[in-house]
Amino acid sequence: MRDNLDLAASAQELADAAPTGSIDRAAASSVAITLATTRDITQARETLDGLSPEEVREAALQLFDRLSAGS
Repeated sequence: MRDNLDLAASAQELADAAPTGSIDRAAASSVAITLATTRDITQARETLDGLSPEEVREAALQLFDRLSAGS
């Protein structure tokens, strides 16, 4: 099982590859920061639920679900 920091590194790689200023980059960066600063997957998911704007939150939650499903 991968821990939050492993998942954060994966999200950061996706953020780095996404175009600057894109929703994908904002979402992946948000996921990376959240995973790196929370205790566990549950806390990370709860934190991402409060993200705004809505389109970044939705993209971040989709990415989070993909990354965490592979852990």
